[in-house]
Amino acid sequence: MSSKHLIDPELLAGLAQFPAIDFSPGLLAVARQQLGVLAGGMPESPDAKVEERKISSSAGHEIGVLIHSPRSPAAARPAVLHIHGGGYIIGTAKMSTASNLKKAVDADCVVASVDYRLAPETTHPGPVEDCYEALKWLHENAASLGIDAARIAVEGESAGAGLAAALALLARDRGEIPIIHQHLIYPMLDDRTCVAEPHPYAGEFVWTRKSNFFGWSSLLGRAPGGEGISCYAAAARAEDLSGLPSTFIAVGALDLFVAEDIEYARRLILAGVPTELHVYPGAYHGFELAGDTQVSIRARHNSISALRRALHARSSAADPI
Repeated sequence: MSSKHLIDPELLAGLAQFPAIDFSPGLLAVARQQLGVLAGGMPESPDAKVEERKISSSAGHEIGVLIHSPRSPAAARPAVLHIHGGGYIIGTAKMSTASNLKKAVDADCVVASVDYRLAPETTHPGPVEDCYEALKWLHENAASLGIDAARIAVEGESAGAGLAAALALLARDRGEIPIIHQHLIYPMLDDRTCVAEPHPYAGEFVWTRKSNFFGWSSLLGRAPGGEGISCYAAAARAEDLSGLPSTFIAVGALDLFVAEDIEYARRLILAGVPTELHVYPGAYHGFELAGDTQVSIRARHNSISALRRALHARSSAADPI
């Protein structure tokens, strides 16, 4: 059943910006090449700067990190570890530079975006461990980066938000690095969506069930939906969500992930985690990229307001997870 009639009219034109690709091994290289062209050069901002850094992982490979920070002087700022989207199979930190520069200014924070290794070349736990290495580096080098080590949040979009949720679980369970907030924009949380009964109105546009199956299969190195999947790969698999930091979740009502995101928010609330959930009617996956429509402007405002509250409501003496 088509859900096109349910799309917010202002978002219809923006839908054409998204190429209709059902990802497969044969199309992956092409999609990565196209994305690289679209990313273009490094954008600049009069109010914020970006610096490229390389960190050495404990496994011996290099991990790229882009550091976005306001140009205005300040004492130690809170920080956000940003994880880009792309279904675990495509994407780079660079493609989010413009939005991360703006975010650094609007939320008065340092935004560190990590270039984790992609699937299927790197399967779980490689990507989430890369993110953990970046988080640990951010925490250990907080003073030199102008960061308050007691105010670090994790954030991402789509698969990046799925990694951010998994990273919050990993940080909680290892007990080495404090996280005060997880900011999840239409997070890709549950591999079992691949084998669940199809939603009658969600998942038709941008990121489809076919793409979802390919993305999860690539990350897991096996078919999704079976037994024995780690919660550090698919955060929705976690049995215990208690002790996680405050959480913001936003998703469109026509997004393939809408049911799993609502369910995760419900479970977080039951676990006593302060949780804010927004579901935007008529919105498909990635809708906020479709231009300045009323719903995208509202979504961006809600997101940055919540992030700023989470980062600045606590003093440096606040208790982390």
